[in-house]
Parts: sequence; C-alpha cells; structure tokens
Amino acid sequence: MPPSLLLMLADTLLILHVLFVAFVVLGLVAIYAGYFFNWRWVRNKTFRIVHLCAIGYVVVQAWLGVVCPLTTWEMALRAEAGAVTYSGSFIQYWLHSLLYFTLPEWVFVVVYTLFGSLVLGSWFVVKPRQHSS
Repeated sequence: MPPSLLLMLADTLLILHVLFVAFVVLGLVAIYAGYFFNWRWVRNKTFRIVHLCAIGYVVVQAWLGVVCPLTTWEMALRAEAGAVTYSGSFIQYWLHSLLYFTLPEWVFVVVYTLFGSLVLGSWFVVKPRQHSS
C-alpha cells in the first residue's frame, strides 16, 4: 500500500479518535446542560446507554493498562508508511496536540475513573426516559 494512503488512513483513525473523545466529553456537558435547559433529547435512553458504554470502555482500558486500539492502529499505519510518529499532516499535528498528553499513567486512570463516575452519576441526576424517543 502506498505511504500516502497509509498516512491518510492513519489521519482518518486520528479523526475518529478525536470524535470519540468529543462524544464522551461533550455528551456529558450536554447531559448536565440539558438538565438545566430542559432538553428532552439528553434523556434519550439509547444515547445515554451508548454514552455510558463509551466511557465505561475507556475506564476499563485504563484499569487494565490497555492502550486504545485506535491509537495502536494509527501508530501501526504510520510505522508502515515509514512516518515518524506525529510529524505529518496539519490535521494530524493539531488533533494529536488536542488528544495526547504526556503524564504518568496513574493520572489517566484517576481522571478516566472520575469522569466515568460523573457519567454514571448523571443517570441519577438526569434520569433517562424509559422510552427512546
């Protein structure tokens, strides 16, 4: 496969990764904002289950010390293309800057666990409706 295609696939994975993070973070913000602004959609049970599962997956990965598969696949594609990690495209540079931080692993475990607890707590503060409408 040509290196340019591999890098495009890696950038696509990076974009998907950022969208996943945005869904988790902004979803929680929307849930609590929806409580105050009376937005009905934030009580949609399907949305809430998907949101809870998304952060739950991140928390379990952190507890187990597992690297996110999106990160692993992206790095593998960049390595296959012969690219130095995160020295590529404009999109790659800025999305990487937003997504990755260099901190001790335990910090991420604590942050993900606390954030997951806030999401779980939202089920009791902003209760989902019984019907997905």
